[in-house]
Order: sequence, then structure tokens, then C-alpha cells
Amino acid sequence: MFRKFAVAFAGAAMLAGTAQADTFTGAGATFPAPVYTAWASAYKTATGNELNYQAIGSGGGIRQIKAKTVDFGASDKPLQASELNSSGLMQFPTVIGGVVPIVNIPNLAAGRMKLSGPLLAAIFMGQVRRWDDPQIKRMNPGLALPALPITVVHRSDGSGTSFIFTSFLSDTSPEWKSKVGANDSVNWPTGLGGKGNDGVAAFVKQTVGAIGFVEYIYARKDTVAYTLVQNKAGQFPQPTPPAFAAAAAGAPWGRAPGNYVLLINQPGANAWPISGATFILMYKNADNAAKSAEVLKFFDWAYKAGDATASKLDYVPLPLSVKNLLRKQWLQIRSGGHPVYVSH
Repeated sequence: MFRKFAVAFAGAAMLAGTAQADTFTGAGATFPAPVYTAWASAYKTATGNELNYQAIGSGGGIRQIKAKTVDFGASDKPLQASELNSSGLMQFPTVIGGVVPIVNIPNLAAGRMKLSGPLLAAIFMGQVRRWDDPQIKRMNPGLALPALPITVVHRSDGSGTSFIFTSFLSDTSPEWKSKVGANDSVNWPTGLGGKGNDGVAAFVKQTVGAIGFVEYIYARKDTVAYTLVQNKAGQFPQPTPPAFAAAAAGAPWGRAPGNYVLLINQPGANAWPISGATFILMYKNADNAAKSAEVLKFFDWAYKAGDATASKLDYVPLPLSVKNLLRKQWLQIRSGGHPVYVSH
């Protein structure tokens, strides 16, 4: 079932004149919830400040920040610069990860099955309905495939993980692009819906013959088998942090308006084809300067002290040059004509 992560975040330095612990709020993506939770545990110990983060999916995070019911929204689906500008928002990435297809096929170990983008699209459109289908057999010679029906599992909530996955399907399958498209919430042609990455992993784990998609750490955490996916170079890399980093190697941070960067189907033999960054959304014109400053202090601390934890959880930290670029962008978040926070 869907799990809400309540996490404790805090600022690395207090606002001038503030001596007591503070509480601030965020909501959104489940993709980064494990690393945010781990960062928060260490950070609360260091500072005592708390942030209540609800992992309700990227769609919910976008809605809540636009409604100004939280101090930041979190989304794996980046917003286009036009939408950011019309809403008065800015966005910045925190970490990079990968989305993997997961399956429940008896006696199939993780990383044994190979699938391509067009074949995944055919499965998720309900066109390939059995695991012993000739198309799957051709891609997996020598792999014993059972005569089991395929049960598709997808997200039921607005999800940045869905956006990343459907963006990959749209990039590799013209039919998927024309009939379904890429978004955080689509009209799935077939299958069952689960809330959050946890919900999808649980459905797949309990349903023999199922296939779904989750952020990689959920496949590892829930001990469900993942498949390999063919990348743009025609290779089938393992979904590992180096493969996610390979996909991000040419990311145009600093050149993309509003930091709108997708890491789908990037070139390179070792690049995992379903990679993506996760983003924080905040208002440029801060209604509450103290709360906005606390959010930026936390992520500044995470950029400085959180890389080892992120790597341990199979996320890819941002390069130092990108972090420094983003710290300069934070100066856009202002109150009374002045930045709410300046990194030191």
C-alpha cells in the first residue's frame, strides 16, 4: 500500500535572532522519498529543526505548491519554463536516479530478462499478453519463459515516475506516443493501479505474472526482480548509479530554461535509458521568508553533506559545479526585494 513518508528536515543555520527549532512542510514525489528520509534523520539530529514531507506523488506536489499549502513541492516531472513563469515558481534538481521495469515471474532472477522500448510499449498497451509471446522469446533466447498471462501494474496517482517511464515509451514507440503519450497521469490502456512506488512494487510482488515500473531503490528494497532495458546504443546495461550517471553526463544544466532537463534514452553504451532527476518547486516571491530560507538551508546542507547517503541508496549526487550553479539560482527566491537565503 501507499506509504506516506513523514520526515524531519531542518536548516543548517538558523535565521538571525531565531533560537528555537522550526518546522516547515513539503509534499510530492515518492521517487526521492528514501533519500529525503535518510537525509532528514541525520539533519534533525544535527539541528533539531523539522520538516513534514508527505510523499503523495509528483502530481500532488505540484498541486500543493501551487495552492501554497506547503513550503515546497517535489516532482520528478519538471515543469516547462512557461509554466514556471506563469505560476511564479522556480525549480532545481536534488539527485538523479533510474526507473526500472519489475516483474513477478517464477524462478526469474533480477537482471535476466531483456526488453526494448517498443516491446515494453506493446506490453503496457495490452498487445503482448503472455510471457511466452514470440516477441519476448526472440529478445531472450535460452530464457525459460512460462505460459503465463501478463498483468500490467501502473501508477494510480499523478506520478513523476510515470512521466519518466511514459516519456521513454513515447521516445521509443511512435504508437505509444500517438495513442497514450507522456505525462504524470495518462489514460493507461490496460492494467491495475497502485499508489506510489511502494504500491506498484507491492502489487507486482503479490501478483504472479505481473509487470510494473518503479524507481530502482524500490525494486531493491522490496526484493522484486527488475528487467534490463535496451538503450539508444543497443546495449542492455545494469540499472546502477554509474549507468544513471552516464545518462546524466551530457545534461545541459545552466543552458536549459527553468532547469527543464530530461535524461531519457541518452547516448552512450553504459547509459540507463530510463533515468531522470527529481526537482524541488518553490515560489520566487516568498510569502514566508523564514520558511523558504529553511527549505534552502536544508538542501544546501544536503548538497554539502548528503552525497554519501544518496550514493548508498543508489541515487547519483549532482556534480559540484551544478550545485554551485543552483545556489546562485536560489538568489531568485526573494522577500522585500532581498534574497531569503545566501549560501556560504
